[in-house]
Amino acid sequence: MRFFAQVPNINFMAQRKTGLWVSSLLTVAVVLLLAFRGLNFGIDFTGGVLVEVHYQQTVELDNVREALGKGGYERAVVQYFGTSQDVLIRLPPAHDTDQSKVSTAILDALGSEAEGIDLRRVEFVGPQVGQELTEKGGMAMLFAFLGIMAYIAFRFEWKFSVGCVAALVHDVLMTLGFLSLFQVEFDLTTLGGILALIGYSNNETVVIYDRVRENLISLRRASIYEVVNLSINQTLLRSIITHLTTLLVLTALFMLGGASVHSFSVALICGVIVATYSSIYISTGLAILLGIQREDLLPPKEETEKEVV
Repeated sequence: MRFFAQVPNINFMAQRKTGLWVSSLLTVAVVLLLAFRGLNFGIDFTGGVLVEVHYQQTVELDNVREALGKGGYERAVVQYFGTSQDVLIRLPPAHDTDQSKVSTAILDALGSEAEGIDLRRVEFVGPQVGQELTEKGGMAMLFAFLGIMAYIAFRFEWKFSVGCVAALVHDVLMTLGFLSLFQVEFDLTTLGGILALIGYSNNETVVIYDRVRENLISLRRASIYEVVNLSINQTLLRSIITHLTTLLVLTALFMLGGASVHSFSVALICGVIVATYSSIYISTGLAILLGIQREDLLPPKEETEKEVV
């Protein structure tokens, strides 16, 4: 435990400009990636049909895809759902097909009577519902950013709030870029992971900001760079422990949680790694770039004079 009691002495602020430039270039690259490649939206957003079936024994996904292809469902997305006997089938919306008969047609294509296949569930999502979810999901993230910005500006100072929100936007964009690059399905659980990431990243930033404010007030002779470096080093070991334990849980969720939480865990694993970087270089680096000073955090003179009297 003595190791965790020692405060490291790493000059993080020496690389602040490099960090900001790298983040800016990556942000531009991610925006272009999202514009041209886009996200792999699930049926929650695009609409369609989801069918879950259960086999009596282990089944190969290639055989399921082949059977569906012969039945006229070449665009079906097939994956295991928890075990190799449970299969989840996702179909894009079909305007010229009676959606209520899709499940029966799928079972016929799979040969349910011969294979002993059981139908577990069927979900239908219309394109209008998907569009509404997309709009509400975007509004949820926007309101989250505005609320956090107002909170940081009220608790600290507006320069800190700009740095905090910039770090949050950076984390969300980097995570979305990762999901787009590897075409991880983006559904409602993934959106929940993105919103959880916003809260997680904000907490890491606030912890550093709290220490920066304390040190700016107590260490009157130290420069802003020395104060920020000291504050990050003082919270570094705490952050490492927090990130590692969080990643352990998310890794276990990714490996053992099944397909229903796959995209959720992937989004958070990527987000936690990016948040470790952004809470050090983006949030504090931008605050320094905007000219944060000790006087911005000192209490007003009238209050201090009353306390002395």
